[in-house]
Amino acid sequence: MKSTVWISDALIGDVAREAMESPRLRKNRNLHEMDDPVHRLLNALEPGTYIRPHRHLEASKAETAIVLTGAVGILIFDERGALLEKRRLSAGGPDRGVGMAAGVWHGFVALEPGTVFFETKAGPYVPPTEEESAPWAPPEGDPEAAALEKTWRALFS
Repeated sequence: MKSTVWISDALIGDVAREAMESPRLRKNRNLHEMDDPVHRLLNALEPGTYIRPHRHLEASKAETAIVLTGAVGILIFDERGALLEKRRLSAGGPDRGVGMAAGVWHGFVALEPGTVFFETKAGPYVPPTEEESAPWAPPEGDPEAAALEKTWRALFS
C-alpha cells in the first residue's frame, strides 16, 4: 500500500463498481497491510449480499463503521439471535455510523445500490473462528441465506 491513499469519489466509485460486478455483491478495499495494528478499509455492499451475523471476540476488536455513500442497515442481536436493535445508517441521514464493542453480535444489510462504508478495527488480521459466526444464522451460500437477507432488508422499508 502507498503511504498516502486518498478516499476520493473515484476510489469510492471504483470499489462500488467492483461490488456490483462481484458474484457476492460486495467488495472491500484495504487501506492497510494485513499485519498492521489497525485495519482501515472501504466496504462496498449491494442489496442482495448476505453477511452472516458475527462478533469479534478478541477484546481489542471493537469496530467502527461510517457510511460514505448509500445506506446500510445495522442489526444487533442477542446470543440466541433475537433482534435487539436495528438502525439505518446513511451518508446523509441522522445516523451515519456505529461504534461497537468487541463481542457484540451484529450484521449488515445493504439498503441502496452503491453503498460504501469506512470500517476500522484492530489488526492484525486473524481469520474468524466458528464461535464468532452466528450459529443461529445460515452460512453464506446456504439456500436459506438469501431469504433471510431479504427479510432483514424488509425491516428497513
